[in-house]
Amino acid sequence: MTNASAMLTALGDPTRQAIFDRLSDGPLAVGELAAVLPVSRPAVSQHLRVLRDVGLVVDRPDGTRRLYQVDPAGLAILRAHLDLFWERSLTAFQNHSRDLAHDPKGPADDGPDPDD
Repeated sequence: MTNASAMLTALGDPTRQAIFDRLSDGPLAVGELAAVLPVSRPAVSQHLRVLRDVGLVVDRPDGTRRLYQVDPAGLAILRAHLDLFWERSLTAFQNHSRDLAHDPKGPADDGPDPDD
């Protein structure tokens, strides 16, 4: 599964966010990650598995251990999704602003707020 929604869901966990952030600086082994995080090595391994399954992290053997790093292809998928979201949001804002500018009455005002 390598879609942006699954990636965002995976990054919804603060520990996975921290792991992903650490890996953005370069490849690390499970033990190196566990040494700087408040979770056990097995927990780090489980989080890495989730990140790998959604396509955000890849691993490779390095002697008797595995090194994990951010997958540039997965990051590109996530970036494209966020760029599209940003573009749609800006377009909606521009359209709304244009509509307000063309409405001589401005935003609708139904009178005083009864809560005031």
